[in-house]
Amino acid sequence: MLFEDTYKTIKKPATSLFKDRGSKFFGYAYPAKSESYVKKVLEVIKNEHPKANHHCYSYRLGADGMAYRINDDGEPANTAGRPIYNQLLSSELTYIIIIVVRYFGGTLLGVSGLINAYKTSALLAIESATIVERTVQEVYYIHFEYPQMQEVMSASKTLDLNVVDQKFEIDCILTVSVRKSKANELFDVFGKMENVKIKLKEILL
Repeated sequence: MLFEDTYKTIKKPATSLFKDRGSKFFGYAYPAKSESYVKKVLEVIKNEHPKANHHCYSYRLGADGMAYRINDDGEPANTAGRPIYNQLLSSELTYIIIIVVRYFGGTLLGVSGLINAYKTSALLAIESATIVERTVQEVYYIHFEYPQMQEVMSASKTLDLNVVDQKFEIDCILTVSVRKSKANELFDVFGKMENVKIKLKEILL
């Protein structure tokens, strides 16, 4: 599966500008981890361009990119949001939103002209961004008793786990991170140890 535990996104916001027959298309690409952040970005861009005719966008969320939305914002159906979305698919990007702001120049571009304009604006924004590949990490608490420390630490070293924190008292807690695709190995090893409990703390994207 393409996005099983790695995915591509952009490192920081990027912009573009495309012009066609008097119309101006400002492209904005933002890395985004959640729908709430997407809403904030949209609000910021709309406040920057209150007199624009359209604020069209598409976003993809999730390491697999399966959470997405397309918005034509008044343009003819599938002439704006869909071309933007298709550029996200072509570039295999997720955790990203691209907004294209249009100022109408007085000349109708037609369906093909609009599709080309929004497609090009999105592509230019992506091309001006820095694309990075990230790995999905899962952070776990490993609870165990003090006499088991050597066994647990030896196993964590064998699994090449990243130790985030450790608390060694009567009841010990080892906090480790592991890439998602290797999480099953963690359960296979520690799940066989008596009195050892594993709990997911968080997922790092």
